[in-house]
Amino acid sequence: MHETTSATSYDSFLLVSFGGPEGPDDVLPFLENVLRGKPVPRERMLEVAEHYRSFGGVSPINSQNRLLLEALKLEFEQRGIELPIYWGNRNWHPMLSDTLQQMKTDGCSRTLAFFTNMFSSYSGCRQYRENLAEACRTVGEDAPQIDKLRFGFNHPKFIQTVARNLKDSLEELQADPATTKVLFTAHSIPMSMADHCDYERQLKEASRLVAENVGNQNWELVYQSRSGSPHQPWLEPDVCDWIAEADDREKLERLVVVPLGFVSDHMEVIYDLDHEAADLCKERGIAFSRSKTVGVDPQFVSMIADLIIERQSGEVERVAIGDLGPWHDVCPADCCQYNPTRPTRPSESK
Repeated sequence: MHETTSATSYDSFLLVSFGGPEGPDDVLPFLENVLRGKPVPRERMLEVAEHYRSFGGVSPINSQNRLLLEALKLEFEQRGIELPIYWGNRNWHPMLSDTLQQMKTDGCSRTLAFFTNMFSSYSGCRQYRENLAEACRTVGEDAPQIDKLRFGFNHPKFIQTVARNLKDSLEELQADPATTKVLFTAHSIPMSMADHCDYERQLKEASRLVAENVGNQNWELVYQSRSGSPHQPWLEPDVCDWIAEADDREKLERLVVVPLGFVSDHMEVIYDLDHEAADLCKERGIAFSRSKTVGVDPQFVSMIADLIIERQSGEVERVAIGDLGPWHDVCPADCCQYNPTRPTRPSESK
């Protein structure tokens, strides 16, 4: 995978995502793709398969990516971005190698890629770059060179979109924006991964920026969807553990959960928040609202176009708010390094 920082003439755009099954017959082959080379017991894979089958064997992630592709097509037309749009997944069709082969056939030579993830980690960035490099090797000579767009976790349009969705949830609960407890959630990762990336730092910064936007002074960053050995430390606290412990200490009346670490309402958002967290709050008599993800919000789609124009020109200001500044365009050689030593379960958020 090639990267450049100077103004470059790009001829294509690639949406890069995780992928998900689209029917019961897809579930096991999909999970085998996700877990290939990882020492995960088969019984654990079958357990996860039942999770998917409880939703008819269909993950919403592919359909949501199709909606994003349509929204980007319209945005490109309106903004004068003359790049054909392609889409490739890590673990299910359309696979990255198939997409890059099509791009080669179509004559694409230099492409900009957007990963459906807003925060840095091995599984959310470096692994995708490794996947793209492997797909390019599979395609062989004349495979398109790929540059990744920078992460926009602190781009004003991302922050404003999340803040607007949070305001909607607060209004739904008829809650005081300043004092109502707000939980920002993201997928937990092993501490051995977190220690080699800026995932926590970026999440804390984005949480702070969103909370300040709505005037909230009562927020926490929590995690969800933890997996792996119980002996391996992961980022904590877990969202449901936090809710139970906080409610035991002092009765919670209202709670808004913001899935900050997730671009769309895919399987883990639906199951872990809309089912598990919501059911826990219902049992405890806590008024609960889960904010929408950014999805295909016009402002979020506009942000992606902004990042493309910024990278194409090499002259447009690299916009960011807060203390961390605009994130790098080109990842350093040692960025987000991780050598997993224990199995993890599949995750659509990465």
